[in-house]
Amino acid sequence: MAKKFYVVWKGFQTGIFDNWDSCKTAITGFHNAVYKSFTSLTEAEQAFANKQYMAQKFSTQRAAAPAGARIIESIAVDAACSGNPGDMEYRGVYVRNNQELFRVGPYAQGTNNIGEFLAIVHGLAFLKQRNSNLPIYTDSMTALSWIRNKKCNSKLVRTPINAQIFELIARAEHWLATNTYTTKIIKWETAQWGEIPADFGRK
Repeated sequence: MAKKFYVVWKGFQTGIFDNWDSCKTAITGFHNAVYKSFTSLTEAEQAFANKQYMAQKFSTQRAAAPAGARIIESIAVDAACSGNPGDMEYRGVYVRNNQELFRVGPYAQGTNNIGEFLAIVHGLAFLKQRNSNLPIYTDSMTALSWIRNKKCNSKLVRTPINAQIFELIARAEHWLATNTYTTKIIKWETAQWGEIPADFGRK
């Protein structure tokens, strides 16, 4: 197989990479990442130095999604709970390729709504830490309202068994109270697009 070189103009890390794994790490989860493969190092070096080339390449990638279309360059979050209360867990995935970005749990005696709330806050912190402007999808209207109010309004009773969940809630509420963000949190339209990509598939 011929050797390839990868140029990343916009990503978590920019430059020339001599393998796909390094390039993938630099671009995965970065909104509107701009990159291209080349068959020689000379070509890659010339392209990386050519700002006009980068601008032309970028212009072909930044077209807005049509109205009603899901945004591929995004993160989707979801929770699962076996029982109510029950074993609760949540995760976030990169919508373009369904790559799992984070997964937390399971924790005993939780609820699905709490998991959805924690998943969104985890996603916000995850993106802010990486200086990424990807939007977040959630299919939970309840969690969206809790995020707006910066408060997990669950009626779940704290017990010694689920104390760790309440610690996570306190940390999430503190993060919301002490951080600003520009991330768009968007309702996933299940009726149009099917199950959210972060779904655990246990229905």
